[in-house]
Amino acid sequence: MIVAHQLTKQFDSFAAVQGISLEVPAGSVLALLGPNGAGKTTTIRMLTSILKPTTGWARIAGLDVVEQAEEVRRRVGVLTEHHGLYARMRSEEYLRFFGELYGLERDVIRRRSAQLLEQFGLADARTKRLGEYSKGMRQKLALIRVMLHDPDVLVLDEPTSAMDPVSVRAVRDAIAALRAERRTILLCTHNLHEAEGLADQIAIIRRGKIIERGTPPELKRKLLGPTVFELQLAAPLNGLAATLAQRLDVIGVGETWLRYRTDAPERDNPTTIAWLAEQGAPVLGLAEVGRSLEEVYLQVVEANDAS
Repeated sequence: MIVAHQLTKQFDSFAAVQGISLEVPAGSVLALLGPNGAGKTTTIRMLTSILKPTTGWARIAGLDVVEQAEEVRRRVGVLTEHHGLYARMRSEEYLRFFGELYGLERDVIRRRSAQLLEQFGLADARTKRLGEYSKGMRQKLALIRVMLHDPDVLVLDEPTSAMDPVSVRAVRDAIAALRAERRTILLCTHNLHEAEGLADQIAIIRRGKIIERGTPPELKRKLLGPTVFELQLAAPLNGLAATLAQRLDVIGVGETWLRYRTDAPERDNPTTIAWLAEQGAPVLGLAEVGRSLEEVYLQVVEANDAS
């Protein structure tokens, strides 16, 4: 649904984006991560036909972002950092205004507006002027505007910024539902927990280049090493610890617990449990030790800065 090949954007002598290539299939979420000034916004503007690439090309739903720019804009919903809300309007007026810009019929605008205002908990506030809305309410209304024309592709820049936890959950649930409907979503966020929970693929951009890409589990394995598991017993390990250390790559031991690394959990975990059962050791649990996307991100960015 989104394809980019060697996208480059040069501003005089400054290369904001340098040879970015992406493929995002329908029904998936790509999180584009990177520090401020890394090239995320410039990349988004090229993909949404706001900026022309200096070199390279991109297509959205098979449409060239330069040659078919107007049609691309009809197929994409874009939530930017600055929403452009009109403080004196009410929500229904605001959505009708944008619905007409999108070329939607009046009954479609009314139906979609009512549905989305209800979904995001803004139905009771539709008579208020937007200047009376809280930051979170304004963010939700901006997202409703993006979804109003039922686009195939959504480009969301910090979609849950300034929201309370209940509103954040509503937005995340909406993103998950849109993915289930085979929508394609490009998500830019500094919230790494959010990216890990929503994204099928992660791309980390630095100084205009993509420096790492993959699924969250792939990136963790590649950059943080083998998966770590913790084994918990209902009784002290005692002499079992030494034998387990011969069988496994043990990295930590307590009185009743043990941690180990493995590249093959499908092999090591069942054989370890079976061996402990033979020894009569009461196993309370065996679970993967969580490792965050934040660890991956910091390692990638810091390594890139040092090179």
